[in-house]
Amino acid sequence: MAEEVAGRLPEETLLLWKREQALLKAHVVDRDTEAWQRNPAFSGLQRVGGVDVSFVKSDGVRACASLVVLSYPDLEVVYEDCCMVSLTAPYLSGFLAFREVPFLVDAVRQLQEKEPSLMPQVLLVDGNGLLHHRGFGVACHLGVLTDLPCIGVAKKLLHVDGLENNILHKEKINLLQAGGNSFPLMGGSGAVLGMALKSHDHSTKPLYVSVGHKISLEAAVRLTHSCCRFRIPEPVRQADIRSRDYIRRTLRHPKPPAPGQERSWKAQRPKACPKIDSEEPTGEGRLLEAQAPDLGAQEQ
Repeated sequence: MAEEVAGRLPEETLLLWKREQALLKAHVVDRDTEAWQRNPAFSGLQRVGGVDVSFVKSDGVRACASLVVLSYPDLEVVYEDCCMVSLTAPYLSGFLAFREVPFLVDAVRQLQEKEPSLMPQVLLVDGNGLLHHRGFGVACHLGVLTDLPCIGVAKKLLHVDGLENNILHKEKINLLQAGGNSFPLMGGSGAVLGMALKSHDHSTKPLYVSVGHKISLEAAVRLTHSCCRFRIPEPVRQADIRSRDYIRRTLRHPKPPAPGQERSWKAQRPKACPKIDSEEPTGEGRLLEAQAPDLGAQEQ
């Protein structure tokens, strides 16, 4: 979801961002707020949403923000919105939301205006929630600003509060035998920040699920698993697929962009940028995904 961009922000901006995170964090609700969340079969849940921001390869400005809504439990896409955007904030570990969330909030608000009957009842976000340096990741940020239940789903472990992808952690992963198996991510403080989830029987790497807003960790893990046809939950997977496809189609046949959406366009064969985990796995750097996820059974 994130692409690293060189550049440093003034200290005043970082202080403002930290202050905003602290103010918004006070509004996070980490318990179930909807009746369907407490139902073992999620009875009453009809629409699940997924969001993604994909980048044009070797371009730190152009990106595509996407929102998809899927029916539940069928997981069929009933709504999609993709839009080319221009990023103005650089990537900084722990501050991903200030780079991407404004575009995702706009997408949710446009859906509310255009098709309110298709509003998702929960959003799955490619990133972390409470599993974050300051306990307020992108899933929390988006949830508070949209007032929607949100779940953070990360592909790599964020090294925070003593959590590390060390030998002990890998041994716990090896004990996950079937899809739906999980273990808690307990930090050095004693707090459970999320869960490592084996999302699919054939997946060899877990997902790291954390609360974003207005849902319990137990319900977040159950729902994430129920949305997985492959390793990545279908709402996030479809948002990613469609945003990458939109980049390829749009830049292959360039047209004048809407005001404020795009700054420079070139008639070239575009490539979507390989994914980077939505939050840094360590304090020093993040790891590139080897390639964009393929469709079909190879996705684990």
